[in-house]
Amino acid sequence: MPDTHSSRWSHLDRPRLDGPALAAALTRDSRLWTSLQLVDEIGSTNAELASRAAADDLVEGAVLVAEHQVTGRGRLDRIWTSPPRAGITVSVLLRPDVPAARRGWLPLLTGVALAESVRGVTGVQVSLKWPNDLLAGDGRKLAGILAESTGTAVVVGVGLNVSTTAAELPDTATSLSGVLGSVVDRGPVLLAFLRALEVRYRGWTDVAGDPVASGLAQDYLTWSSTVGTTVSVALPDGSTLDGVAQAVDWDGRLVVATAAGPVELASGDVRHVRRV
Repeated sequence: MPDTHSSRWSHLDRPRLDGPALAAALTRDSRLWTSLQLVDEIGSTNAELASRAAADDLVEGAVLVAEHQVTGRGRLDRIWTSPPRAGITVSVLLRPDVPAARRGWLPLLTGVALAESVRGVTGVQVSLKWPNDLLAGDGRKLAGILAESTGTAVVVGVGLNVSTTAAELPDTATSLSGVLGSVVDRGPVLLAFLRALEVRYRGWTDVAGDPVASGLAQDYLTWSSTVGTTVSVALPDGSTLDGVAQAVDWDGRLVVATAAGPVELASGDVRHVRRV
C-alpha cells in the first residue's frame, strides 16, 4: 500500500507528521520562522534549501522537513540514511548578520538548541561532541548537524534518530526510542527544537555573533562531552592529532593540547578516547 496522506496511521509506531499543524504552530508567534514545508521524500533537505536560496533569494526563516531523505549527507560527505518516518530530518535557512569568523558557532549553537529540546521533551540524557554530534549517555550518536554556506545564507541541517531500531543503525548510534524503550512523538520534539533554535539564534545575532556576550560559549561547555576529554582527531588531510581537548575558542574552534603545544582545529572527526 502506498504511503499517502490518507494512510498516516498505517504505521502506528511511525506515524506521519502533520505538516499544516506544525507550520501553524511554529510560525504563529515566531519572529524568525517564515514557513515550514513537509515533504514525503527528498534527496537532501540541505541541498534543496541551498538551491532555492541561490535561485529565488529565499528569505531567512524557511524550514524544510522530510519524512524520508534518500541522499542525505553528514560532515566529510558521509552518507546519512534513515527509514521513512523514523527520525527528524530538517533543514533551516539562516542569513546571520555576523562577522564571517563567527559563523563557525552556528553548528555549535544548533547543537545546544537540540540538546536543550531533546532533554526537555524526552528526558533523555545527552551531550555534545564537537563540532556536530548529539550523543546519548552511553556515547552513542543520536543526531548529526551539517551547516553549509551559500552566498549570504547558511543552511543548517539536522538528522535525529527517533524510532530507528538497533538493526537499522550502526553499533555506534542509537535512537530516542532505543534509549527510552518507548515510542516518541516526533512533532513535539521538532517544534521544541525549532523554538529553542530561534531563541539561541536571535540572542547570538543580536550581539553580532559574540559567543560570550550571548551566553552561548558557557552553555555549550555545559553540554560538551569533548572539552576536558582525551581525543584523537582525524584531520581533513588524512593525518591524526592526539591530545586533550582544552577549550572552544572565540571562533568555535576546538583547542587541543598536544605534546608540541596547543592546536586550534576548525574541522576534524573527533573520537573520544576512553581510559580503562
